[in-house]
Amino acid sequence: MLADELQHKIDFKTKPLGALGFLEHLAHKIGMVQQTISPKLLNPHMVVFAADHGIAKAGVSAYPQEVTYQMVMNFLGGGAAINVFCKQNDIQIKIVDAGVNFDFPEGLNLIHKKVRKSSRNMLDEPAMTSEEYQEALENGKSVVKEIAETGCNIIGFGEMGIGNTSSSSLMMSQLFDISIADCVGRGTGLNDAQLQNKIDILSKVIERYPNLKTVEEIAQTFGGLEIAQMIGAMQEAYHQNMLILIDGFIATVAISVAWKLNPEILNNCIFCHVSDEYAHIKLLELLNQKALLNLNLRVGEGTGCALAYPIIQSAVNFINEMSSFEDAQISNKE
Repeated sequence: MLADELQHKIDFKTKPLGALGFLEHLAHKIGMVQQTISPKLLNPHMVVFAADHGIAKAGVSAYPQEVTYQMVMNFLGGGAAINVFCKQNDIQIKIVDAGVNFDFPEGLNLIHKKVRKSSRNMLDEPAMTSEEYQEALENGKSVVKEIAETGCNIIGFGEMGIGNTSSSSLMMSQLFDISIADCVGRGTGLNDAQLQNKIDILSKVIERYPNLKTVEEIAQTFGGLEIAQMIGAMQEAYHQNMLILIDGFIATVAISVAWKLNPEILNNCIFCHVSDEYAHIKLLELLNQKALLNLNLRVGEGTGCALAYPIIQSAVNFINEMSSFEDAQISNKE
């Protein structure tokens, strides 16, 4: 009934049928999530989870591990891309220490959810123990529960962690039974030789764990602390019936885990952009999802979510504010 009412409201706006293209699909989706023909976006938030990765020590990234904590300090100082775009679009930003290998000083506007300093090196042992993985999930959920109390109904998630495209590539490979070479990209900007080295290292990691069976085992073995917290955060956002903005490759891997556990979660998700990371477009195809933007971004941080937000707001605005043929006394198509 509601689906039909939404479609009727969209169809009878003063425009040719379907002329607003994907915006019409977006408006319908948001109305269905909020169970209303007059949806609203309230107190939008962006949460950036940060953590270090043990596998970074094996040389899978063009940048040293200390860049993770340095970038967290940049976020807190307002100097990163995500800060600029959140400020531009009036989005509240929260930075979470999920497992950065650094002791942050007191007094920072930082959410402290550190499970441990860095995930473990997957060449030697799983990235997390079962207990650490569960703690990370719960930490992510607790962050979103607190944000939900502010009345927020739309939330995006970003990440920072040197080595996290390696974790995400491993997770994609195992979640969807795809060759690791088809899941690996250049991350922070690897050259050809560095890319091949990354593939070789990650192939060795996969060989070390031949008997993983469940989604949880895959995420615990190959994930990062920030990815695990993002998974928990996404699950809680769905529980709170928020709109969930999905950023690039790493965030899409995180939602893939949540989707494997609960396919209904995609009903609340808006995929904001196609990353320039090699495997992201394939991952979107596997989830049967279309992204709003393709700007060749590969910066992470949730930047794609913040950039897509005005488009999402436009979808809500047109369904609420645009005249109908009847209101404007304009003749409709016969």
